[in-house]
Amino acid sequence: MKIKPQHVLVIFLGLLILSCSNATNNKVKMDDGESISVADSVLNLALKAHGSWVLDTASFTFVFRKQTYSLGNENGVVKYTVTSTENDGRVFEDILVGSILTRNIDGKEFDLPAAKKAKVSSALNSVIYFATLPYKLLDNAVQLVYDGPQIVKDQAYLGLSVTFAEEGGGEDHDDAFYYWINAQTHRIDYMAYSYKVNNGGVRFRAAFNPRIVNGVLFQDYINYEARVGTALNTLPKLFALDSLKQLSLIETEQVKKLKN
Repeated sequence: MKIKPQHVLVIFLGLLILSCSNATNNKVKMDDGESISVADSVLNLALKAHGSWVLDTASFTFVFRKQTYSLGNENGVVKYTVTSTENDGRVFEDILVGSILTRNIDGKEFDLPAAKKAKVSSALNSVIYFATLPYKLLDNAVQLVYDGPQIVKDQAYLGLSVTFAEEGGGEDHDDAFYYWINAQTHRIDYMAYSYKVNNGGVRFRAAFNPRIVNGVLFQDYINYEARVGTALNTLPKLFALDSLKQLSLIETEQVKKLKN
């Protein structure tokens, strides 16, 4: 459920009370009498802080690792694209509408094998997922659990654990995520995830370079690696001890809002 602006203070005060008791399965009551779960309350605060609801109707473009991405939502139809230019000058454009992927090469449609389509779709979804966090956490397959108050480098956070239902959760439905929502700004300052493909892995990301583009917060991340099997909620302690290996920078560049 998307909250109304006047509900934000009610939710935040409710979360403070629940955090003091470390109650993770209670509900927060709105001033109109409706109740929502604490996990949904935390997510709604983050959605508002990130300006995520602008994405319901707006379209954006950005560059990530020399490829140009776009995302749009028009009349409930979600469309993602990624465009790249090969060394030989050919222009590749992949268009994902719902679950249907189309590849164009120099403006002409090119048929891809099913396995390749699945791989390209997964990669495109992944880039958009991370670039627009926490917007995609509204998907029906997302399963949220509020994990109580957290402390990261002397700053208070609200812990949010995320898993996915098998139905609608895609090929990587068994991945797990964890988000640390700043208790003051309600922004995602840190996130972590574990995955099982290619022998598995654990990653921790710290946000930097926050900027608001036409009402939407975009952030870049420093990407760290942890040992496979490391519990996600223990990663901030390892991060504070400088025990994580930095792998890469996750940077979205040239972010622009497109005219609808």
